[in-house]
Amino acid sequence: MNYSTIKLTPTQAEKFLIELFGIKGKAYILPGEIDLNFRIRVKNFDCYILKISRPNENEDYLDFQQKLLLHIQESKVNLNTPNVINDLSGNSISETIDNQGNKRYVRLISWIEGRLWSSVNPQLDDLRFSLGKKCGLITKTLQEFKHEQSTREFAWDIAKSLWTKKHLHLFSVDKKQIVSSFQQQFEAFQKSYVLLRKSVIHNDANDNNIIVSENLLQPKVKTLIDFGDAVYSQIINDVAVCCAYAIMHHNDPLEAALPIVRGYHSSLNLLEEELYHLYIAIAMRLVISVTKSEINKIEEPKNEYLLISEKPAWELLKKWHAISPDFAYFSFRAACGFTAHPNEQKFNHWASKQTISFTNLFPTINKKQIHLLDLSVSSSWIGHEKEFNDLDFFQFKINKLQKQVPYKIIAGGYLEPRPIYTSSEYDKIGNLGRESRTIHLGIDFWLPEKSPVHSLYDGVVITAINDSGNKEYGGLVILKHTEDSFEFYTLYGHLTVASATQHHIGDLIKKGDEIGKIGNHPENGNWSPHLHFQVMLSMLNYSIDFPGVAYFNQIDVWKSICPDPNLLFNFKELQHKQKISNEDLISFRKKHLGKSLRLQYKTPIKMVRGVGQYLMDQNGRKYLDTVNNVAHVGHEHYSVVKAGREQMALINTNSRYLHENIYDLAKELIETLPPELNVLHFVNSGSEANELAIRMVKAATGSREIIASEFGYHGNTNICIDISSYKFDGKGGSGVPEHTHIIPLPDSFRGKYRGTNTGEEYANEVKKCLERIKNEGKEVGGFIIEPIISCGGQIELPEGFLAEAYNLIRNAGGICISDEVQTGCGRMGKSFWGFQLHHVVPDIVTIGKPLGNGHPIAAVACTQKVAEKFANGMEYFNTFGGNPVSCAIATEVLRVVKREKLQENALHVGKFIKSELQKLAKEFPIIGDVRGQGLFLGIEFVDTKSNQIVEKTDYLANRMKDYGILMSIDGKDHNVLKIKPPLVFTKDNAIELLLYLKKILNEDFMKI
Repeated sequence: MNYSTIKLTPTQAEKFLIELFGIKGKAYILPGEIDLNFRIRVKNFDCYILKISRPNENEDYLDFQQKLLLHIQESKVNLNTPNVINDLSGNSISETIDNQGNKRYVRLISWIEGRLWSSVNPQLDDLRFSLGKKCGLITKTLQEFKHEQSTREFAWDIAKSLWTKKHLHLFSVDKKQIVSSFQQQFEAFQKSYVLLRKSVIHNDANDNNIIVSENLLQPKVKTLIDFGDAVYSQIINDVAVCCAYAIMHHNDPLEAALPIVRGYHSSLNLLEEELYHLYIAIAMRLVISVTKSEINKIEEPKNEYLLISEKPAWELLKKWHAISPDFAYFSFRAACGFTAHPNEQKFNHWASKQTISFTNLFPTINKKQIHLLDLSVSSSWIGHEKEFNDLDFFQFKINKLQKQVPYKIIAGGYLEPRPIYTSSEYDKIGNLGRESRTIHLGIDFWLPEKSPVHSLYDGVVITAINDSGNKEYGGLVILKHTEDSFEFYTLYGHLTVASATQHHIGDLIKKGDEIGKIGNHPENGNWSPHLHFQVMLSMLNYSIDFPGVAYFNQIDVWKSICPDPNLLFNFKELQHKQKISNEDLISFRKKHLGKSLRLQYKTPIKMVRGVGQYLMDQNGRKYLDTVNNVAHVGHEHYSVVKAGREQMALINTNSRYLHENIYDLAKELIETLPPELNVLHFVNSGSEANELAIRMVKAATGSREIIASEFGYHGNTNICIDISSYKFDGKGGSGVPEHTHIIPLPDSFRGKYRGTNTGEEYANEVKKCLERIKNEGKEVGGFIIEPIISCGGQIELPEGFLAEAYNLIRNAGGICISDEVQTGCGRMGKSFWGFQLHHVVPDIVTIGKPLGNGHPIAAVACTQKVAEKFANGMEYFNTFGGNPVSCAIATEVLRVVKREKLQENALHVGKFIKSELQKLAKEFPIIGDVRGQGLFLGIEFVDTKSNQIVEKTDYLANRMKDYGILMSIDGKDHNVLKIKPPLVFTKDNAIELLLYLKKILNEDFMKI
């Protein structure tokens, strides 16, 4: 039938509406596959949906839909489904004749206020859970509903989906293979599938049939509309339909499906045998969809609605085809509260009765005890990344440890989150950013090379290969074991290739037979000699290999598929120990640590390791760090760690003794500074540096009067708090102290003076302060400001402001201090120090955070004139300032900046980020300003009237954390995202940052 000849105009729909229902309203076309649907507005409010049938539609089929809605209405269950509106004659279905003489059936139902699922962004786990819950509740309500049309032959019924086999010829070869494989699987499962529970189900929870609440932060599914596809079919088919559409557009569709399944199960308990068929049922719904699209291209090429799901359906089908059906089944089981693997409890019960000793595994090794080796992400034993990646050094440490415990076998590893898998070969982009395999699924036993490994049980060889090609196992053997009511497998990895490949598939290995010999690198997968021993209850869809490491977000499923091998041995040393939970740590902090100590993020993270521009949590997840300017040259930079460690092994004392390290550091620093600034004092923190600078000002001028900027922050000592508007003007502060004088924040975007050429106006504010000080009969002491004001919101000082302010201060006899605690040491890109951006030379420079890369060392650089006046007879001494260890670390930090050209990196990467952020600002008006230099940038978020948006900024920072990117908020109104990462931050890191920023800026809550 030609679609263009059967469709109706909104004017025709309005005519039917008033004739049949006596309602005058405005009609707007809505999409639909069979019915012609119109949204009806009455007095500017959406009130109804008018559904007009195609010519000569089956009235019984329409009666089925109306009766179904009435059944739900009468059930008194609050499902928010549309209400049936009767016509002027009291009928729920009206008849009329169109302009071409065709009979049309017309129905009117109430409009459900809300958003279509297709318009909601993001669609997170809570929303998908609510979808499953609502769909399950609808099916539960319909279980007693009966109508003869519910059992009609219906192409969209998954139970009847094998009709698609007749249309395989419509697909290209590669697509045909995917479709055909799913059809064959579905056909093979028919014997058990046809016995599953049935009910009338909605059967069409697609993007345009799901109504979501208006709440942008916590959206929930309100209801489903359009029951035109409802049918009497297997209940699991409804779950499959619900999943099929809602998991489109996700990188990991299986993970996206689990909250839906969990939600459905919460309303209507799903049975284990039903879950077994869910994977293929989802696939067959997609097969119907893509087949229909191919047919519709021929039959109704102008009906674009019929093709709306074709591309995403194919994308999903390809991803779904790559997923192991068994792994999907186990995941569905876990989502519903069952053991992920159905035989887990059987195996555990059987294993608890075993009397196997691990000496059966190594009968030639005369050792009966275990020494637990911790290789987890939080282990201090494994040391630095460079060390555990050095196989010779790693083996040296193993040998040394073995000498300390000569009568024990070194072992461990089950469910350990390990950082040692540094290859990106198995990394993937999941639904929440990059994921790495970290969870170790077996037990490792460290033994000498060529140590024989023997079988614990009778078994059949199913894998015996050289796996050194992918560098995971080396020589690998997998045996299959059969017990009375279940099967399981044992895996032996890191064998010599010769000993592993001597076996053949199908060989019978008797209990006690030798399986192979432990290999050494490189043939054993580039590891030190050890056996990786693993137990599996399923091989999934693997035939010649099996994962020994899993993704953390799948741990509940993997630990069921791969139970603890120690169940066979029962060694206390190897029993999995529960570590302190994050909740317990939070509770302890609240009770015993200072009440003003604040944790980052609404859901805090426990960090246990740093690597370059990344931090790692206790589960091995890597977070891209865009905030931590303390780790100036990268978290745990090896040469910096080495410098501190080596010096600490020699001597660490105060600066009263001669030592070359303080000389080396002073020399390195002085080379970066203007020649006037050639006297150094070393302290422990930026706060100490600024406090000392203020003492110098008082000694040099005799004045206590300090001029500082609004929202400036200079440290947490008493003197520093007194000059930090960010603190004394904030919550808990007591206002400006007597000897502090504050100028307005020199912010050209939202400050007192706005736009270009505001430098002179803000400099005039310094002049006003000087005049007030003079009028009070006092003299100015000094002026302190950051070259880019950090806590104020990464505020770039207006052009010309700093030079003029310095002139004013100096002409009044004052001292100029540049606070470089956050901006120094190459971060600006264009210059090594922030003040150099403004072509000025301060009298004092304070240096803090960047200098020690996390180690507490800071410095004050000043002129000879200031230094001489400070040396007034009162000795300055700092017990730890300038100690040999701190100096060794700081010297290496400065040398790394130069050697690795990190200032140049800050310039180029910073320029790229800033230019791309400026492009985003044109696309997203919520970005009011992008500012900063090098890798010291700020993004200010405002509404359409340039007012701050605190809640949205906080939302964005927390959402970025969900994607594994750490960001933080600054600014006087807490509406600025700051970007000041370690200087090893790369362009690829920047691209990832920008990708997810844009993704979240597109979310509903971020719209203005």
